[in-house]
Amino acid sequence: MLTTKRYEYLTFEAIQIHPDIKNHRSIDLRKVTHYEQDIIKNGLLEPLVVWEKKHQEYYLVGGFHRMAAIRNIRINNIGYFDRIDVRVVSGDFDEIVALNLKLNADRVDTKITDFFDIIIYLNNANWDKQRISSFIDRSVSFIEEIIRYAPGMDSKVRALLSEGRITWTKAKAICKAVLDAPAGSERDVLNAQLKAITENPSSADQKKRPLTFKSAKGRISKHLKTGKPSSYTINTKTLLSLLLVLEGKSYEDAHVEQIKEVFPGLFWD
Repeated sequence: MLTTKRYEYLTFEAIQIHPDIKNHRSIDLRKVTHYEQDIIKNGLLEPLVVWEKKHQEYYLVGGFHRMAAIRNIRINNIGYFDRIDVRVVSGDFDEIVALNLKLNADRVDTKITDFFDIIIYLNNANWDKQRISSFIDRSVSFIEEIIRYAPGMDSKVRALLSEGRITWTKAKAICKAVLDAPAGSERDVLNAQLKAITENPSSADQKKRPLTFKSAKGRISKHLKTGKPSSYTINTKTLLSLLLVLEGKSYEDAHVEQIKEVFPGLFWD
């Protein structure tokens, strides 16, 4: 069972890197530099997450950019951060890998493709859909769609989705077309779909704006007139997702899915 055992103050050298637990995006050197400056100025405001595999054997689970920043700080400032604040967790290997994947998918700039690896991994580890849903705070239907389409998704389609050049709805449609294709014609159907996107990139790049300030205001006003009570509980991440979707520029499908769960009445039918 995944649990937080305690908060600790570990030596820098005590924190090891496990070969199967890593940061699932390439380390961004600009982000490392930002963390260096922030940590020098303000200290380490958020503890690293480490797994105590056995007594006093620790592996980094979350905070790879901050760890890289601290490593650079120590090179340039002898004696700095000989000890580091950490959150020590315990659990079986599948739970720790799941936590590592979840922490990677909990960033503000999360893309829907960031959820693929964690959901597929947990599904293959025989977690039921409700347990996965609770663990990553997403709906069961969201989990089911990813389990259905992500494992067989062509790498080119996944890249287009990750880059924001197509929507999750479009990616699912491509996957469905390939799945429904007659045996032996799957590659031809995929290539035809990709060719259509290549030949008409403007249509691929344009996302149908799912929510506007005007429509959101109108729906809330209409609901208030019904006299039916309602309340919402949101966190900072959810609020940011709502603002990004209302802005209509840099939102991802994951932001839309999150807002649909918390504010189900705001979106167009």
